Amino acid sequence: MPAPTDPAADNAAAQVIEEALAKVSVDGIQSENPQQTALRNRIVDAWRRRHGGGSPKPILTLVGGYAGSGKTEFSRFLSDITGWAFLDKDSITRSMTERLLVSLGADPNDRHSELYLTEVRPLEYRCLMETAWDNLHVGTSAILSAPFISELNDEAWFKRLENRCAAKGIDVAAIWVRCDPESMREYIEFRAAARDAWKLTNWDEYVSGLKTDASPPTAHITVDNRLGSAITLADQTRESLKRILA
Repeated sequence: MPAPTDPAADNAAAQVIEEALAKVSVDGIQSENPQQTALRNRIVDAWRRRHGGGSPKPILTLVGGYAGSGKTEFSRFLSDITGWAFLDKDSITRSMTERLLVSLGADPNDRHSELYLTEVRPLEYRCLMETAWDNLHVGTSAILSAPFISELNDEAWFKRLENRCAAKGIDVAAIWVRCDPESMREYIEFRAAARDAWKLTNWDEYVSGLKTDASPPTAHITVDNRLGSAITLADQTRESLKRILA
């Protein structure tokens, strides 16, 4: 998007972004919650930095959620606003994952077996995190899109990440995208990815293990994408920003 020549337009755009974040977040952004406020401010700050102001301190943002929750789309929305690098686990690791599973004598589309969970999944996340560090080490903020189900529910894991980031002068934040099972299934069916075949075939079993009404304890903001509401609002916000900056 082109930089506005009028500071008033920049301020109007920042207000649109703040309002969008408040609307998509469960219960809005609470002024008494410093984590929510800090993350909102960093996102708006990144917008301003793209137009000549703001802080250069990098931030690592983890966007997690179940399959089909809308985390990838919301990550792209944040990247559009902030200019932060957008790193998607599947895009980075899918080819490696499929080839590794075949070499282990397994189905390349397996994403649920013990073999995948113990031998392959850790390597996927390691590749994603190392790619993020490559960006952060040169001062580029990064948005990571992945389920992060185990990771964001492990407060010790997240604390280790916070400490590692703090030692290098990097902020870290976590966003959880909440969605209803019906909407998730609709999206999974629409994208028609082979890796989702087991989920769709065993939908009741799969959904029974999800906690769709709860957020991980490490989440700074929970985005409400039930019925696709957050992604719809993200698209509307993009259009509003285009009109303001036109």
